[in-house]
Amino acid sequence: MDEFKEIENLQIIKSPVITEKSYRLLEERQYTFDVDPRANKQQIKKAIESLFSVKVDAVNTYHKPKKKRRVAKFVGNRVHYKRAIVTLNSNSSITLFSDN
Repeated sequence: MDEFKEIENLQIIKSPVITEKSYRLLEERQYTFDVDPRANKQQIKKAIESLFSVKVDAVNTYHKPKKKRRVAKFVGNRVHYKRAIVTLNSNSSITLFSDN
C-alpha cells in the first residue's frame, strides 16, 4: 500500500459517472466518480480538492461486485469497480457539462 500513497490525482479519479441517479444528486451538490479501487476516502478527497479547486464536505464510497455474464456459450465476468459520491461545500461546484 505504500507505493499507492504517491500515486497521482489523475490516476485516483478515473472519470465522472453520468447516470440518472448521479444527475439527480447534482442538485444536492453531490458528484459521482469512478475511482481506483485501492484509493481510500482521504486520498479521494485530496484528489478532488486539488483537481477541481473545491472544498469537499464528505466522501462516500461503494464497490460494485463482479457479476457473471454470459454471451452465447461464453461465460465471463463483468468488471468490478469502486465509485465515490463526493458532497461539496455549499460555496463550491464542479462544472461537468458545458453550457454550449
